[in-house]
Amino acid sequence: MGHGNEHSHGHGHGKMELPDYRQWKIEGTPLEEVQKRLAKRGLRDPWARNEAWRFMGGFAKPVTITEVFTRGLKWGFAAFVIALGIEYTLFPPKKGGGHH
Repeated sequence: MGHGNEHSHGHGHGKMELPDYRQWKIEGTPLEEVQKRLAKRGLRDPWARNEAWRFMGGFAKPVTITEVFTRGLKWGFAAFVIALGIEYTLFPPKKGGGHH
């Protein structure tokens, strides 16, 4: 009844598939320059390849401030309108004009 690596309880905890590390290359990324500067000092970064994904594919495109504000704005505004509609339906404003 140990709690070690016994993950066969039927909860869908299978082995996680990781991408092949050889697909990431530092050539053509800012990490290439870092490796060159380190090599001049007789050093190298063995983990640089693990950071190369940040400079490839969809991650390589910088995010603009416009994208930051517009990406969720339409869904946020829709949620606001729905919430406002629910609030006014369930808790209508009191009529009578009195503040207290």
